[in-house]
Amino acid sequence: MSYTAIVDYGVGNLKSVTNAMRYLGLDTCITGDEAVLERADAIILPGVGAFPDAAERLRGPGLDRVLVRQAAKKPILGICLGMQLLFDVGEEVRECSGLGLVHGSVRRIKTDRKLPHIGWNSLSLQNHSPLFQGLEEGAWVYFVHSFCGVAEHETDVIARTEYGPSLVAAVSHGNVYGCQFHPEKSGEAGLQILRNFGGLNR
Repeated sequence: MSYTAIVDYGVGNLKSVTNAMRYLGLDTCITGDEAVLERADAIILPGVGAFPDAAERLRGPGLDRVLVRQAAKKPILGICLGMQLLFDVGEEVRECSGLGLVHGSVRRIKTDRKLPHIGWNSLSLQNHSPLFQGLEEGAWVYFVHSFCGVAEHETDVIARTEYGPSLVAAVSHGNVYGCQFHPEKSGEAGLQILRNFGGLNR
């Protein structure tokens, strides 16, 4: 059976991601079970809230180690806080280690504009990625965040957006992908991204 596992670790809007995937006809399974994650064709790591709380929820049952192992075998997509957890370290509340699947850190957005950054912003695509196949330059997607990833290697950045300064909107490194925005809340552009992700390992 082919399916995408959505990681359940007590942090994240699992229902909206699941509904979007099912709308696309992609089978999903919400799970925190290592064996189920092992059998999945792909994995989505959602997340809302504070970086250290989410990191601890992953580490507690050992899901951090599971995700690092699975990243060598299959596509993984981090969404919002899930993307931030892919980085080496986060600086929200206190410095805290992430999964280290994308090199860099997660820092508070340096802007004169109101935080959190909530709403629709356009994407500037770079470093061609299969995640964005069929997506138009300038596509609009939905963000909710006060912190953002700062990639150590610009080659890992596949999209940026502007909110005062230029911000990393999406990353890719090997099998690992991350969207700071919410594709499941981003209309047709977001559905295209999830459709592309669903086809990466099939």
